[in-house]
Amino acid sequence: MAKIGSLIWEAIQGKEKNFTTGSINRALLMLSIPMILEMVMESLFAVVDVFFVSRIGTDAVATVGLTESVITLVYAIAIGISMGATAMVSRRIGEKNPEAAAVAAVQAIVLAGIVSFGISILGIIYASDILRLMGASPEVLATGTSYTRILLGSNIVITLLFLLNGIFRGSGDAYLAMHALWIANICNMILDPLLIMGIGPFPELGLQGAAIATMIGRGIGVSYQLYILLTGKSIIHLKLRHLKISPVIIKRLAKVSVSGAWQYMITSTSWIFLMRIIAEFGSQAVAGYTIAIRLIIFTILPSWGLSNAAATLVGQNLGAKQPERAEKSVWKAGFYNALFLVGVSIIFIIFARHLIGLFSTEPEVLESGILSLRIICVGYVFFSYGMVISQSFNGAGDTFTPMVVNIICFWFIQIPLGYILALSFEWGLAGVCWAIVISESFLAAIVIVLFRRGRWKKVMI
Repeated sequence: MAKIGSLIWEAIQGKEKNFTTGSINRALLMLSIPMILEMVMESLFAVVDVFFVSRIGTDAVATVGLTESVITLVYAIAIGISMGATAMVSRRIGEKNPEAAAVAAVQAIVLAGIVSFGISILGIIYASDILRLMGASPEVLATGTSYTRILLGSNIVITLLFLLNGIFRGSGDAYLAMHALWIANICNMILDPLLIMGIGPFPELGLQGAAIATMIGRGIGVSYQLYILLTGKSIIHLKLRHLKISPVIIKRLAKVSVSGAWQYMITSTSWIFLMRIIAEFGSQAVAGYTIAIRLIIFTILPSWGLSNAAATLVGQNLGAKQPERAEKSVWKAGFYNALFLVGVSIIFIIFARHLIGLFSTEPEVLESGILSLRIICVGYVFFSYGMVISQSFNGAGDTFTPMVVNIICFWFIQIPLGYILALSFEWGLAGVCWAIVISESFLAAIVIVLFRRGRWKKVMI
């Protein structure tokens, strides 16, 4: 036990820097622990945020659910660009070329800034139209437009938080990404009750306060990230000579990032269409489903931490000309992820009523949340391998393959199946949840087959 505690402490401190030699299990541990803790904090924030928002009312929770379905498009772009940055940075680090890694990092930041500016303009102008398009009720429109406008208008802090953490992870400084997200989300969670309920000298801003808390908290996190990069406290040290545009590198980065962004855009638009279908059954169904998804995020995000660790190992080991070690790392990460998620699914299925009941006692919301949680957990064992292997393609710089797989599984299977089961077969919310399970299971099967073929080992970036 003492040895395990010592290893965890080493991982948190970031003492391990070389992941291309030695024990693969140790490498996974050193990378995944800070990544998992990073994701645990993100998921804890998601649960705490909806906890305070739920105190405002059902319409407020529905607003968060509908807005986040759109915000996932921002996440998709941010993750897509960070995916390209992670793949390129990890490959350069594996080649022992931190100077080239720093240049790639700057190009990614420039690209993210340009895209975020365009999203901010659209979000500020069309916030109410976006909610209306998502099927929001008049009550949700009245209370939620400012929330949506603030989150979309300040999307630059969300984008940079994801991107800069992707750079840290690619370089092997996963512990710095953990620190950044912890700082951002702790600030956010402290500000949430203060600004939502108007505690002490703070004004009572309701749902608008939740958006402002997110903007400030994540802005503080980004400030910390930039401080680390500019002061040389990480493997990547940004200097004045790096602050220039490199068309060649941007083109290569864009090629990976565009496929990566579309990969997550496909997933995100699928979730938007599913939320639009659920909106047909009322705000109670939307609220119950939103609470269940927040709880699911609480477990899925730690699994993303393990998946991101596998992606970093793939990128660095391919850079070091060790493809066999990269492949072995992926299979081990998938196995550990499966063990974890199967255990979680059992807990969620048994205690669904108690868990959903922590957020709402309204009968229709409670039943919708329990239904969503129990059905989606059935597919956890498939999610585990699908997540790890998809991220491993991305770590290799092959973002095109997962993009195509996502198109097939989400647009051609999940959305049509969700519509048919929910509306045509009149299964309601259960139909949408079963569509999620079925499509994710297909995705896992496809990526396993493609990964075994090994073409990802030959991708150049």
